[in-house]
Amino acid sequence: MRPSRGVPLLVAALAAAVLTAPSPAGAAGDGHCARQDRLRVPGAARQRDACLSDLTTAGLAGTPYTDMADQTGLTAAATRSPSGVPGVQIDGYFPDSSHFNDTHGWGHDAQFVIRLPDRWNGGLVVTGAPGNRKQYATDKAVSDHVLAQGFAYASTDKGNSGPDFHRDGERPGDAVAEWNARTTQLTRAARQAVAQRYGHAPRRTYMTGVSNGGYLTRWQLENHPELYDGGVDWEGTLWAAGGRHPLLSLPVAVAWTSGAATDEDMYEAGFARGSEFLWPYHAKAYWGVTQKIYRAEFDPDYDPGCPGASAGSTLEQVLAPCPSDAVYDYASRPASVHRAVERVALTGRIGRPLITLHGDLDALLPASVDSDVYDRMIESSGRDRLHRYYTVRKGTHVDGLYDSHPDRLRPVLPCYRSAFDALVAWVERGVAPPADRTVGEPADGDVVDSCPLGTGAAVRP
Repeated sequence: MRPSRGVPLLVAALAAAVLTAPSPAGAAGDGHCARQDRLRVPGAARQRDACLSDLTTAGLAGTPYTDMADQTGLTAAATRSPSGVPGVQIDGYFPDSSHFNDTHGWGHDAQFVIRLPDRWNGGLVVTGAPGNRKQYATDKAVSDHVLAQGFAYASTDKGNSGPDFHRDGERPGDAVAEWNARTTQLTRAARQAVAQRYGHAPRRTYMTGVSNGGYLTRWQLENHPELYDGGVDWEGTLWAAGGRHPLLSLPVAVAWTSGAATDEDMYEAGFARGSEFLWPYHAKAYWGVTQKIYRAEFDPDYDPGCPGASAGSTLEQVLAPCPSDAVYDYASRPASVHRAVERVALTGRIGRPLITLHGDLDALLPASVDSDVYDRMIESSGRDRLHRYYTVRKGTHVDGLYDSHPDRLRPVLPCYRSAFDALVAWVERGVAPPADRTVGEPADGDVVDSCPLGTGAAVRP
């Protein structure tokens, strides 16, 4: 099934593309793809190296080195991206017992991609797939921009993918816990692959991600600050102890879908006033499937008759909510369910500089019950000097929806690119980003390619 524009993060993994290989570019003798023969990703069970003339989406579209279908809906159609970055791409996977990811016909999870540009700036950017997508999902949203600046790039499928990802593991919460472990694993391996290619380890390593990739960014900076120099979190998912997570807001949205909840109930659950025009689409494409697969991951015994996405055999059925989720009450669920969430919970105790972006019209993960809360968690932990939080006016969870509502929405990607550049300036030149703020539209009106954040004072994080 090939999804149409705007298909949600959590089901785009259902899509598949037929890809054909390009001709490998050049030889390594003149510096292009130098040391390719020495590259061995530590711990990988399989890897495939290619010397390519362009590592960006422009050069890889229609080849086995990316998957355009898995990127569907993440960026606006008019997004302009850099191109012309030659170098080495490594595709492979780490040992794993699950087999959701059929990319390359491998039928194996824990797949990754590492891109090593010929002209390297000394840095590495690591990310994990948003939603339940796979390793190429953010090629246009993240990889193109950082590769053009000279960064090496690495991305993981998080160890499981697809709408039945919750079937991975033996205990509730195992699948999400693996996301974090696989990201750490890839970061360590990619740093060594970088050293093999360029002769020394990266001087700077940054973590970043969208949606579930934003959650990964938060978790890594809290739990493995020794691996990173900073991160950018874009619409990150919040899993936190004390009932601060999507299993509180999504049941209300499911109830609204069936007419059992009012608009006022939605506002009380955190959904923003002004986002109502997005609700009918989310009722069909997001809320039901997101609630039931997260619930199946952390609370598999709740409704045996609706075991996550497996309750449907067609795309419409997969996306449809389970009626029982409209009355799901996390607070009353057994302690084992709460412990499963606590295993993957965030604390706010970041150890490196972090910039958070969240659209004020996000109708999947509303900012008021997500990034607003995480910002307060960081402040309560005494780490607010390491954090900047920008609310993007008229931004929503995926930029593809801008194409349907150009008069009501704006893409977040330009703000993300500005935020990433601001993070690099903060870490490497001591130029702190501007204070927390709501980011309005640029003066020139170019919301697709422009998003100035402002200037900051010189101060070391």
